[in-house]
Amino acid sequence: MDWNDLLVTARTMRRAGIVMPHGPRRLLRARTAAEHWGLNYAGGFASAGALHADQPCVVDERGQRTWGEVDAASDAMANGLRARGIGEGDVVAVLCRNHRWFVIATAGLAKLGADILFLNTSFAGPQLREVVAREDAKALIYDEEYAELVATDGDVGLKLVAWHDGDPPPGTESLDLLIARAPHSRPPAPRRAGRSIILTSGTTGTPKGAPRDQETGIEPIVAMLDRIPYRARETMVVPAPLFHSWGFGNRSLSLLLGTTLVVRRRFDPEATLRDVARHRAQVLVAVPVMLQRILELPEHVRRRYDTSSLRVVPLSGSAIPGGLATRWMDEFGDNLYNLYGSTEVGWATIATPEDLRADPATAGRPPLHTRVELLDEHDRPVAQGETGRIFVGSELTFDGYTGGGDKARVGELVSTGDTGFFDGAGRLHVVGRDDEMIVSGGENVFPREVEDCIAEHPDVVEVAVIGVPDDEFGQRLKAFVVLGADATLDEAAVKALVKATLAGYKVPRDVVFLDELPRNPTGKVLKRELT
Repeated sequence: MDWNDLLVTARTMRRAGIVMPHGPRRLLRARTAAEHWGLNYAGGFASAGALHADQPCVVDERGQRTWGEVDAASDAMANGLRARGIGEGDVVAVLCRNHRWFVIATAGLAKLGADILFLNTSFAGPQLREVVAREDAKALIYDEEYAELVATDGDVGLKLVAWHDGDPPPGTESLDLLIARAPHSRPPAPRRAGRSIILTSGTTGTPKGAPRDQETGIEPIVAMLDRIPYRARETMVVPAPLFHSWGFGNRSLSLLLGTTLVVRRRFDPEATLRDVARHRAQVLVAVPVMLQRILELPEHVRRRYDTSSLRVVPLSGSAIPGGLATRWMDEFGDNLYNLYGSTEVGWATIATPEDLRADPATAGRPPLHTRVELLDEHDRPVAQGETGRIFVGSELTFDGYTGGGDKARVGELVSTGDTGFFDGAGRLHVVGRDDEMIVSGGENVFPREVEDCIAEHPDVVEVAVIGVPDDEFGQRLKAFVVLGADATLDEAAVKALVKATLAGYKVPRDVVFLDELPRNPTGKVLKRELT
């Protein structure tokens, strides 16, 4: 790290409030914890437990748990699992919604040195069994609501219920009882830090596992804090799923910042506003469709809650629908930040409120220590303003899928699977997925452009465009549109709207109106379910 990087790091950490005085006893305990565990998730939880012992770490429907309580519970969890034969390097699957046990389980497994496999809470039985078997999970931690689902998986030796209402289901073991019975002494540090296995969205098939080391350098943290102004010891409402890379990344950042996470097991738009108002939260971590649902609430409902405490509303997980950024900032202030990336590359670009005001469709600019290149089909850089395949290089890129296979690579750069272009101001625009390009009558069409055009109409709540087989043109465009209450838009009007803005071959031949689009928990539309 050169002198300029050191100066940027010092300035960024100071602005975020990370460097602040603590009492000598707390500093000593934090130093001892860091020396015991190392610079990884286990050390992060233990150090935060020492520095912020009495401060709330996580708040859910049942109240709060302090950093000290989470640290102590995760120590006992690691001891209890080790006594049950689970050790470092073993894969432990977690099938949990957003709540205290997700946080405690993450900490306990990190202290054990286990590899944590985060499962999607919308999995069906076949997907669950396939992923758990592929990753060779030795234990499974799950919420009571998934008891019937996990009962069909007989290959996992140890299963523990995390969140449960009342007594645990008969014949099951609970995580809280394992913790209560285990020694609460500091566990021995594993010889190697575990990995976090984040699953891809699986919008086109079975999700793949993208492993991440739990030891990361300071550069990614500085890059994030330089572009998005998180602050230490603030309150963060997180409806975004913690099992996905976006929610998990913010949870990881909270270790350094000593942030309080406010979570609920299920997203509810009004409850989210209520949580922001009740806790005077400064940060709201969401995916775009969640903001869309909040804006769909009647105005008198939105006005019930004082959200003036919000400074930062970071988004990721899926593309921002047309017009959403402007509508949000017009009502809730210029606090919106949009992170574009993927499970495989981490982030690629970040758009600030200034970027989104200048161009609501932009994905922003690459942050510090991140390189973004646009390459043609021969892996050569495209000219300024031309569309190319998006490749990213940073400390966050993964090393390949756990089950084998990889993303396309050019040197140290990894493909996102998207195409895009840089505008004259150096801002990235994502055109669409490589595999979503539609060829209609010899013309290339990316659905995103047509979707944004239709989404601009005030009657439209959300829209998705796909290609379907056509005997004459090879493929034709088909639009699926969700309308708001009292909307008058019909099929002819949708076609006229596109025709007035885009080329004729981009006009959908078919328009279908739906009550809602099929989505995964991160808000991505499941286009494979549209026909």
